[in-house]
Amino acid sequence: MVIKMKERRRKRRMRLLRLFFGVLGSVLGVGALAMVLLHFAMPEEEKVVYEIFHLPSSPLEIFAAGAEPEKEQSQDEILLQEALEQNQEVYLAECESQDTVTLLFAGDILMDDHYAVMSTFHNRGNDINQAFDQGLLEQMRNADIFMINNEFTFTSRGTPTVNKKFTFRANPGNVSMYEEMGVDIVSVANNHIYDYGEISLLDTLDTLEQAEIPYVGAGRNLQESMTPVYYIANGMKIAFVSATQIERNSVPDTKEATQDSAGVLRCMNPDNLLLVIEEAKKNSDYVILYIHWGTESQEAIDWLQEQQAPIYAQAGVDLIIGDHPHCLQKMDSVEGVPVIYSLGNFWFNSRTQNSCVVKVALRAGEMESFQFIPCRQSDCRTALLTGQEKTEVLDYMRTISPNVTIDEEGYVFFAE
Repeated sequence: MVIKMKERRRKRRMRLLRLFFGVLGSVLGVGALAMVLLHFAMPEEEKVVYEIFHLPSSPLEIFAAGAEPEKEQSQDEILLQEALEQNQEVYLAECESQDTVTLLFAGDILMDDHYAVMSTFHNRGNDINQAFDQGLLEQMRNADIFMINNEFTFTSRGTPTVNKKFTFRANPGNVSMYEEMGVDIVSVANNHIYDYGEISLLDTLDTLEQAEIPYVGAGRNLQESMTPVYYIANGMKIAFVSATQIERNSVPDTKEATQDSAGVLRCMNPDNLLLVIEEAKKNSDYVILYIHWGTESQEAIDWLQEQQAPIYAQAGVDLIIGDHPHCLQKMDSVEGVPVIYSLGNFWFNSRTQNSCVVKVALRAGEMESFQFIPCRQSDCRTALLTGQEKTEVLDYMRTISPNVTIDEEGYVFFAE
């Protein structure tokens, strides 16, 4: 079956370009060496003929004559080359605008075939328009960089975690849905990415890599789990980092990555995350923390959210995006850093719940705008809200976010 979808702007993922540049350099180097050898091997009488008829007397001259003048590198190309030389996880984003970068953030996604949203999606003919309305799809696909929380494993292996109420395992083939949605990067720092054991996490990472979907917040070892992802766009270098503080006990079901074992980047103790933020700040113009925290189904933020937000702001984060509570939580400014404590569920279950996407525009390394866009998940479909329903959600966010100003279109103005 062919699934028709609106043609969308192609987003280039520039990963492992050092392989291409290495091969290209080798080819050009070998070619140049061959020309030098040919020149010195040419008989003297043939060189005289070249001079009489004013021909290039050297294959090197022929090569140079046909070569185009070297183009000046763009700022994006310079930043990309520097990042590759430092062995960073880096990508290029093609942007709609030549001077701004549009970021979009959404909350929890679930693709387990045995749960309502994915089962209903299949029953409705695998039509992406039956999962998201057209207006929301346009927001998702038109964003320069769109990020969500991958709240499940991609695997057909493993055994469910003992005594865990909900365990999520999706068919790896379902990852193709991310392309239809326009997803560019996912967080895997959550309390369901290890639901079927270490093998399920490893399979998830493999699946995302094969689909060319960058991820942050977990890895095959501690170093990998602490690796930021960088996007280069319009002369800016944007860092994405992620971690989880959920399962707040000494023996969590979701294992923490170690020097030689796979797991998530945990931040109950923030020390490792602070190291990641320090690295990202040093190597980028703008740092985004997508963090799994808070208490499920609780509108108010909890003690650890309140305690840690200032720590990360002081460490150099420029924007904090939270998820995990499965409901909307307040927006605020902490140490001058914009925070939304929870995005809520995005496409996760059959409940009727208010949700959102957050759109952030960056220009010259600074936030130009922050827009809260109300959505609603209902009957296994998520849609933009309009009219009175949109106004009601914005009014609710104004009530729980007394320190910010929200206009009628959802643009948020944070206190200095």
